[in-house]
Amino acid sequence: MTGTSFFGSPLLLPPPPATAKPLRHHPTVKMSLNPNPISALTKLLWGKSLPPNLLISTARSAWSSVWHLMMSQLAPSDPTGGYTRPASQFRRTAADPSLSRRNLHLYVGLPCPWAHRTLIVRALKGLEESIPVSIAAPGSDGSWEFRDSFISDRNKDILVPSLDKANRCKNLKQVYNLRRGGYNGRSTVPMLWDADQKEVVCNESYDIIALFNSGVNEISSNPGLDLSPPPLKKKMDEWNQIIYPNINNGVYRCGFAQSQEAYDSAVNELFTTLDMVDEHLGSSRYLCGDALTLADVCLFTTLIRFDIVYNVLFKCTKKKLIEYPNLHGYMRDIYQIPKVAATCNLGAIMDGYYKMLFPLNPSSIRPAIPLGCEHEMLSKPHNRESLSWVERDVDALIS
Repeated sequence: MTGTSFFGSPLLLPPPPATAKPLRHHPTVKMSLNPNPISALTKLLWGKSLPPNLLISTARSAWSSVWHLMMSQLAPSDPTGGYTRPASQFRRTAADPSLSRRNLHLYVGLPCPWAHRTLIVRALKGLEESIPVSIAAPGSDGSWEFRDSFISDRNKDILVPSLDKANRCKNLKQVYNLRRGGYNGRSTVPMLWDADQKEVVCNESYDIIALFNSGVNEISSNPGLDLSPPPLKKKMDEWNQIIYPNINNGVYRCGFAQSQEAYDSAVNELFTTLDMVDEHLGSSRYLCGDALTLADVCLFTTLIRFDIVYNVLFKCTKKKLIEYPNLHGYMRDIYQIPKVAATCNLGAIMDGYYKMLFPLNPSSIRPAIPLGCEHEMLSKPHNRESLSWVERDVDALIS
């Protein structure tokens, strides 16, 4: 019987005994016939010892250079190595009179916290029928691609990636290029599309959720819900100015930092702010009191990703969210609002980060989901109704 060695020369093997397992099913022989080329080479070069220092230092230097090159494209930085988020290219306010409310289409990706905001407000405002959605998934090159998903009993109650329902494109870049004059910038989600005009309406998440909240009530099935009531507008703006740079973008400033100095600054600001918000939520059901607002939606989409992604992959390691009793209860409170849980596909979120952000996780191995982030745990009673002033007034009358 003839095989082939690692170097390609003939390898003669004796015939197996009649009572032995067939050679191809024998585990030991199977491994020897199909060696890992890299393992075989390293054993040949230095046996069981560690690689020599020269090789380690050369590999480290080469990887560092390649890593900085990839990160410069993935996450642009300032001179200190701090992450600088590119500005959205298409902005639109809810009051814009030129905006058509007919035949709008939403493009999102499930891993993206900014896109997640739009899915939640779309659901809460009852816009699912009037503003259809196409859900892209990260491709192997990091771009957003459309693919059909198998709907099983396990995922039938949550959103999953889909084909492009508006333009039948293969990826989001093709959709952006359909607009007049084309487009050569970053093809980001969320993106609101005018299907009649073949034009990008907006790709800034806060503009889109503000539009969904008050700018399309004529096509909403829940027009009475106002997530940005005028009396709370000032408070909302104050919270957004704290939460966006330090928490929403703060986790990215940690994960995409390209220097120790930039990371240390970002992680300290992140956890100082989390400590402050946790203390505030000890006496307030939501950020601005008893009413859920757009500010809460923006904070929630970062919190739901914190323990499953940011704590591990982005090195936000001082504390897990589950160690913050008020923040974790607050997150469960929002998760349990009808329609919100269906927008939280935690498996797709984890895949989008661990399997696609190659510079941060070259192995593409996805860790197990923490028990505190399982649906059953997120669905446990949060008892935050007791913080509501309405509840307190009722309790006072009863007592």
